[in-house]
Amino acid sequence: TLLTAMPKEKRVTKSTKVAAAPYEAPKKDAAKPKKENNPLFESRARAYGIGIGVQPKRDLTRFVKWPLYVKLQRKRRVLYDRLKTPPAINQFTRTLDKNNATSLFKLLSKYRPEEKLARQKRLLESAKHRAEAVKAGKTVEKKDTKKHWTVKYGINHITALVESKRATLVVIAHDVDPVELVIWLPALCRKLQVPYVIVKGKARLGAVVGKKTATALALVGVNKEDEADFAQIATSAKELYNERYDEIRLGKAGTWGGGLFGAKSMAKRAKKAKAEQKDVKKPRVQ
Repeated sequence: TLLTAMPKEKRVTKSTKVAAAPYEAPKKDAAKPKKENNPLFESRARAYGIGIGVQPKRDLTRFVKWPLYVKLQRKRRVLYDRLKTPPAINQFTRTLDKNNATSLFKLLSKYRPEEKLARQKRLLESAKHRAEAVKAGKTVEKKDTKKHWTVKYGINHITALVESKRATLVVIAHDVDPVELVIWLPALCRKLQVPYVIVKGKARLGAVVGKKTATALALVGVNKEDEADFAQIATSAKELYNERYDEIRLGKAGTWGGGLFGAKSMAKRAKKAKAEQKDVKKPRVQ
């Protein structure tokens, strides 16, 4: 046929060129002349022997001679982890969470006890006002009727406030030493239905009242503008501590503390358990 007789046209394939780079190719640096070594100074590998090279910086924490109080507090911490501690002591490890603790200390800082100079200044001003009122022939009240709420501190004072049910919130430090000073205070607060919290730590409580440390603090009342914040803190204190008597104090599952092994003991036990599992899996030859 006519179609088959016609010669086939040769297809011309177009050569695909690679697109040029958007930046110029870096030019090869000219061959730099080699630095001539001075034959008087030989290059040697650095040696760290005694009296030779300066030693590289290393972590020397293990070789530090720590003060005695640091050693004691570390050993005490390890003992608390290793020994089984009863619920009455272990309850001091359950401290208030960060958000609630922040709002609590913000409130406590507003009711710091008056310093001696500030109190003198306030009394002098009130005396001046009284004297001016007497000169003007006005009636003067003998006492300042405005209440100045402050944070109360001192374990005996706080005990008296709790027993008389005048305390509205008790704040206890978690790291009191010896713990016998405050071990009975949570039970007393629960019995008399006074809200209480356990916070970190005694130095932080001491900073509120201008002392080095404080075992516990108490609030008797707050100003009208802080009543909403105080009510919120008191409610969370009751939910987290007062209403969890059965769980914390009566020794239910999980309230005993301690009984934790060290890293080496844990590794040994894991190794022993692994070996026992291998022995169990091995087929017995009859």
